[in-house]
Amino acid sequence: MSRADARSSGGGVPHVLSIAGSDPSGGAGIQADLKTFSALGAYGCAVLTSLTAQSTQGVTGVHPLPPGFVRQQVDTLVEDVRIDATKLGMLGTAECVEVVTDLVREGRLGPVVLDPVMVSTAGSRLLDEDAVAGVRRLLPHVDVVTPNLPEAAVLLGGEPGQVATDVRSMHDQARRLQDLGAARVLLKGGHAQGPEALDVWADADGSHELRATRVDTRHTHGTGCSLSSALAAIRPQESSWLATVTAAKEWLTGALTQGERLAVGRGPGPVHHFWRWW
Repeated sequence: MSRADARSSGGGVPHVLSIAGSDPSGGAGIQADLKTFSALGAYGCAVLTSLTAQSTQGVTGVHPLPPGFVRQQVDTLVEDVRIDATKLGMLGTAECVEVVTDLVREGRLGPVVLDPVMVSTAGSRLLDEDAVAGVRRLLPHVDVVTPNLPEAAVLLGGEPGQVATDVRSMHDQARRLQDLGAARVLLKGGHAQGPEALDVWADADGSHELRATRVDTRHTHGTGCSLSSALAAIRPQESSWLATVTAAKEWLTGALTQGERLAVGRGPGPVHHFWRWW
């Protein structure tokens, strides 16, 4: 089924929800998700889990929203708006993870993509162990989980530094995440070094490698947020998850290549979500 066919049979433009934290710099979090949805032909909705004080140079503060209010945002939204897919990002606290797990299990959010935001690019833990345990319990209820290498290590019971170091160990970790209940895994290898950006995709048919030329850029702020939200935006428009992942990676490669054009901030800038249009 083509994207045009999917739209016509599904009632028009896909409505895609992000449940995540805010990034005032606009490069990650809810802001990046909404840009991604728009760039890829979906109408974006957003439920906030936390506010942050951050820029391209780092995070200086986090203010979690009450889990009950996260629930109220979703309940109010889905009573009115059809949701065709959902991306989960920064959930912040164990209590919020529990509320979101209940919402996912209720089945009103369409296919769900989980970006397990728990380790910063610098390797710092962003969730305490109670919240990490909650994310592990959430795994069997989502359609795809998209950890980077440090996050995969934490989900499997290790520390951020205990990451996969080669292709074989990436395949092994992806399968072990499936053993925890994940239906599909996109293990992102962007933290590894080398001439290629190598990810491992694992589903019921096994695991295999997705390769692309590594983009030489420091403008990578929000890369993980943008890739996971691209999966959510594209899935209602594609015939399979593998086709969805392939299209999302192609778009993200272009966004990375063009990020320098934006010249945002003095740190690692954001990717260029609208590179196909501007």
